[in-house]
Formats: sequence, C-alpha cells, structure tokens
Amino acid sequence: MAQERAVTVLEVGGAIVDRQTVYHGPAYLVVEGSTIVRHGEGEYVPEPGEAVVRRWRKRDRIAIPGLVNAHGHAAMTLLRGVGDDLPLMTWLEERIFPIEARLTRECVYWGTQLACWEMLLSGTTAYADMYMMMDDAAQAATESGMRALLSIGLAAADKEVQAEKLQASRAFVQAWHGTADGRIQVALGPHAPYTCPEPFLAQIADLAAELGVGIQIHLSETRGEVDQFLSQEGLTPIGLAERAGLFQVPTLAAHCVHATQNDIEILRAHDVRVAHNPQSNLKLGSGIMPLRDMLMRGVTVGLGTDGAASNNNLDMFEELRLAATLHKGVQEDATAIDAATAFALATEWGARALFLPDGHGTLRPGAPCDIVLLDARSPHFAPSHDLLSDVVYAAGADDVRDVIVAGEWVLQNREPTALDTERIRYEARRLKSALTQA
Repeated sequence: MAQERAVTVLEVGGAIVDRQTVYHGPAYLVVEGSTIVRHGEGEYVPEPGEAVVRRWRKRDRIAIPGLVNAHGHAAMTLLRGVGDDLPLMTWLEERIFPIEARLTRECVYWGTQLACWEMLLSGTTAYADMYMMMDDAAQAATESGMRALLSIGLAAADKEVQAEKLQASRAFVQAWHGTADGRIQVALGPHAPYTCPEPFLAQIADLAAELGVGIQIHLSETRGEVDQFLSQEGLTPIGLAERAGLFQVPTLAAHCVHATQNDIEILRAHDVRVAHNPQSNLKLGSGIMPLRDMLMRGVTVGLGTDGAASNNNLDMFEELRLAATLHKGVQEDATAIDAATAFALATEWGARALFLPDGHGTLRPGAPCDIVLLDARSPHFAPSHDLLSDVVYAAGADDVRDVIVAGEWVLQNREPTALDTERIRYEARRLKSALTQA
C-alpha cells in the first residue's frame, strides 16, 4: 500500500494561478512541504494518497503569486525624500552620495528591515538588492523570511580598490549564496559602465563565471549616459557591456530606458533580463523604457521599484498598474500592455529576471508556496467582472492581508511574523538624525 503524503490545503475565495489561469470563484491549493502540488476550482476533494494535516480556510481571501521586485536598493528606505525633484546625476552627486558616505552597518541592517516590512505589506515575496555592507542586508533579509537576490555594488577606477572589491564580492558569495534554504541568492553587482571601467567589467564577468553566479547592473538609464558612451566609445553602454564579456554570464540589467533597436537585439541574443522601473524613471526624468519593443523581441522583463529614495515607495501594485497604463499612453494604443502582461511582469517574468527556477512567480504545480492573499471583501473586488483586471487596475497594497513564502506565513493580517516593527520604526527615526546631521 502506498504511503500517504502529508499535505496542507489552502481554501480561498478566488485565485490567479498565472496570467492564463484564473479562478473567479472558490478555489483551493494543495501544498506538500513548501511546494504547491496541485490546484483546482470549487471544493477540495482529496486525491488517493493525500493525508490533510493542515487546512487553511480563507474564503474571504484571493490568492495570487508573490510579487517580485526586480530592482532596488533596500536600505535606501532611510534616504526616502532626501533629494526629490532632481535629475539623476544631480540627485546622485549632490544629495545621495554625500549622505551615503555616512551610512553604517546598522543603517544598512535596519534600512533593509524597513524595506522588507514595506515590501511584505505590499505583497512582495522576492526582491533584488544592490548596495553596500551587504552582509548586514543579507542578515536582515534572512530574518524577514523573504527571498532576495543580493549584490555588493561595485564602483571603482583604482585597480587596487577594484581588487579589494572583487575579493569582498567573492567572500560575500561564499558566505551567503544559497543560504536560508535557498531563499538568499547572490550575484555580482557592477554599478554601471560609467563607474566601472571596461577592464573592471571584464574581471567581474570572469569572477561571476568562476563562482557560477549572475550579474546585476544599471544600463542606459539616461540619454546623457548613452550619448557620452557613443561619443567616447562609439558604443552604447549595452554595447560596451557586451564587448566587456558581461553577457557571457546570466545578467539582469536595470532600466535600459534608452536602449536602441540594436541594443534590444543584443539583450535578446544573450538572454539578458531587464528590470523596468517605470515610476523611478519618470520621477528622475530619465524617460520611458521601450517595453513593448522588448517584449515583442522576446526579452525577459520584470518590474522593479528602484530604491525608496527615487520612487519613493516599494509598492509593486503601483508599478504593475503604471506599466499597464503608461505604455498605452505612450503608444496611443489601449492594447499595448494588457492586464495579463502586466501581471506576468510583476510575477513570473520578474522571477525569471531574478534567475529563479521555472515555476516561481506562479501557483502552478511544482512552484514554491509563495502566496499573497488579498482581501476579497475589499471594494476593489465588488463586483468582480474580471479578477485579473481587478488585481492589475484596481487593487492596491492595502488589500494585502497575508503573505506566505516557502510555505511559511511571514505576514498575517498585515502583521509581519518575524519582524519587530516597533523596533524598526524606532531605529529608522534614530538613524535619520545621525545621517542628516551637518
């Protein structure tokens, strides 16, 4: 006689399994360990061999895959609002870089905890982060229960400093890659071609190949950046990154706002994943990424918030709605980015952008149990003609009630289970004084 399999059953009022499979009425998800093994509509009926050891009855909830934030700088929550209404380079050089020089390890730890709290409240279960003092960021992410792709931001012109930074990245990979039962992944993080000379980019690519990890980098964020490289190198930043050998390893490129048609072909040919950050790019006046062109050419694109200093929040519901509406206006085409595409950008395609295995960002069998539960009693779902459209165009972070990552409840009734929110609030206020003093 076959041994029974212990399963957990989650019963909900509706579910979006992926952009193609939507249950508008009662549905269920069957979980074995930390993996979804099947789903269905209506009442749960056990299959042969299933022994239900736990049953979560949440008929007042709508289940969706956890949202994926494909680009950001988590600890910049402590810098929220310090340099608003400025163009990118002025914002960086006059406001951000000076205050970042005062950051300490505890700033990065508590700033990352603050970011995790904010992301959980808006339904994000996995995120990318490139910053400094990343051991402390990794510790904060581990404690939150979230998934994260983490990188030490690399920027240096001096060869000795470059060598030190490469060694620090090697140690970071060795210490953290694959930890927390695989929730923490590490990539190398060259900041951008304008802060990393080409030989340094080549060294980073070699090290990534040696360590078996990917890369995340900022590329072609502003028109001025692209014009500078065309003038000096005869190549765009994307073309230079290709020449440096960066795309020989899996790469996640943030922004790509001013990607040319040739750039898009380079991205497609090397399977470079792109993080579209619509709100940050608009706020900094950087422009609008050619999203539809990239998708039509087969480039994997996810959505990101960027850091809270340039957005100024980490709300992925805002990003997926903006991605759906912005490009309709730019293209003067109401069909340009439909609800299903926007949803995939924030879930399944975002997961692929973070180098996560197939199935992540969905609720399909074999996917990890990373689930967000929305309040079905919200006015955003009354009445509901199209549940997927409701989530993309009407729902918001306030509708998030519960978050599950790898089968563990990390947010219950809008309260994190592993984060001390009162302590985070206190530390954020305390550290603000240290960072902003003259």
